[in-house]
Amino acid sequence: MNKDVIIACDFNSKEQLFDFLDKFKEEKPYLKVGMELFYAGGIEIVKEIKKRGHKIFLDLKLHDIPNTVKKAMAVLSSFDVDMVNLHASGGSQMMKGAIEGLTRADGTRPLLIAVTQLTSTSQEMMESELLIEKPIDDVVMSYALNAKNSGLDGVVCSPLEAGKVHGACGEKFITVTPGIRLAGDAVGDQKRVTTPALAKEIGSDFIVVGRSITGAEDPVSAYRKCVKEFLG
Repeated sequence: MNKDVIIACDFNSKEQLFDFLDKFKEEKPYLKVGMELFYAGGIEIVKEIKKRGHKIFLDLKLHDIPNTVKKAMAVLSSFDVDMVNLHASGGSQMMKGAIEGLTRADGTRPLLIAVTQLTSTSQEMMESELLIEKPIDDVVMSYALNAKNSGLDGVVCSPLEAGKVHGACGEKFITVTPGIRLAGDAVGDQKRVTTPALAKEIGSDFIVVGRSITGAEDPVSAYRKCVKEFLG
């Protein structure tokens, strides 16, 4: 499995996105298209990114009854993206249905990963708002094992949890880790964060970097710095 740096393209218009991508003259970064950008540009923006030669992680975090997710994944499967996701908290039947819907007639499909707990979630929030009293590490490991047993390829988790996920689910089980900041950058609304270098050391397979790149004065240099720290 090839590890990579994924840029979180959290823009609210195609103009902002392509102004950003036009800065990259040599590289074709792996891109995350999340809800904000997808709702603004729809499938046409996904098609245009693909035409430009980028890999795409379509980050829509599906979470619904199993049959609805199955049907929705069948639609996403036609989009020619490389990775999609859902919420592990939807349970094993939902995740199994998602794989059925995502798998094409020829047996191929994008990678399917499950969100364990958002990197904005703290232990205090889990206990006071979600009424989950188990330690957050235990919850993440339980969700990860359920995703693996349901046939998924990996999980979205905090980089702080990546090594533990590999320990519980095996080295081939993919860890996609947001919450990455270059040293000195603001943490923002995320709680469980780290740097590209530390994420590499801990065991992340893919790191998702947003504002440290998209908000940088020189995004290309910031991207290259992340790549050097994580893959170099």
